[in-house]
Amino acid sequence: MLKSLFRPIVLPILCLAASLASIRPALAHEFWVEPEKFQVETGGSLKAGLRNGEMFKGARLPYLDHRIRRFDISQRDVPLPYKGRMGDMPALVLEALEPGLLILLHETTPDLITYETWDAFSSFAQTKGLLDVESWSQARAGPNAGFGEYYTRHTKSLIAVGSGIGSDRAFGLETEFVALQNPYELHLSAGETAAVLQFQLLYQGVARPQTQVELFARGPEDAVQRQIFKTDDSGVVQIPVQSGQRYLLNSVVLRPFVPTTETEAAVLWETLWASLVFAIP
Repeated sequence: MLKSLFRPIVLPILCLAASLASIRPALAHEFWVEPEKFQVETGGSLKAGLRNGEMFKGARLPYLDHRIRRFDISQRDVPLPYKGRMGDMPALVLEALEPGLLILLHETTPDLITYETWDAFSSFAQTKGLLDVESWSQARAGPNAGFGEYYTRHTKSLIAVGSGIGSDRAFGLETEFVALQNPYELHLSAGETAAVLQFQLLYQGVARPQTQVELFARGPEDAVQRQIFKTDDSGVVQIPVQSGQRYLLNSVVLRPFVPTTETEAAVLWETLWASLVFAIP
C-alpha cells in the first residue's frame, strides 16, 4: 500500500523565502519530477524532487500548495492524490511501496513571465519548435514589448518498484506524453545495449502530429546530451535509448491567451509544457 511520509517543516522562513524567489524560471527552462532512484525495492521508500532547470539539471523546488493543480500517484492504474507539507524538500516522500510501475503525475497552476522584447520571445519559440509564432503575432493585436505569457507544467515520472511491471496510459493531463512501452520491461538481447521506445504526445486528449520533442539523455558520468525529434502523423515519436541512461522528454504547446480581466490585458500567450522522465536499467 502506498503511504505518504509526512514530516515537520524544517526550513526556516528565510530559507523558504529564498526558495520562493528562485522558483520563477528563466526563459526556456524545463520542469520535471525527478526521483532519487528510478528503481526501488518492494516495500521500500521513494523520494522525488520538483526540478526546474536546463539540460536535465536544475534546482530543487519545495512543495507549495498554491503552485500545484494536481499531484497524483498511480500504481495498478489507480491514481491517488498526494498531499505533502508546505516547504517540504524533497517535495514527495513515499514508503511501503508495492511492486509494479509507479507513475507520478504533476500539474502546476499558471505562472506569469513578462518579455521585455519580441526577440526574446521569438527566440524561445524557435528553440521549442513553435515556428508559426511570427504569423500568429501578425494576425492579432498586441504589444511587441512588455507583454506577458502564462505557463503551466504537465509532467509524468515512471519508476519501477520491484519488477516494475505495468503500463502507462493517458491520465487526462492537459498535455502529456504516454509511454507506449514500459521502459523497465525492455529486455535487451545478450550484448545489446540500445533500443527504440515509442511515446505518444497528447494535447487535451488528442494526438499532436508533426510536433517537436526534445530529448535530454543523462549518462552514468552525469553528462547530458540534447536531441530533437518530431512526432509522426499519429503523434508518436520514436526515441532511441541505451541501458544505464536517464531520460527527459519535453514538448511545448503555445496558444493565444484571451484576457478576462483588465490586469491581464498585456498577457498575449499561454504555454503548456509536457515532460516525462524515466530510466533504462
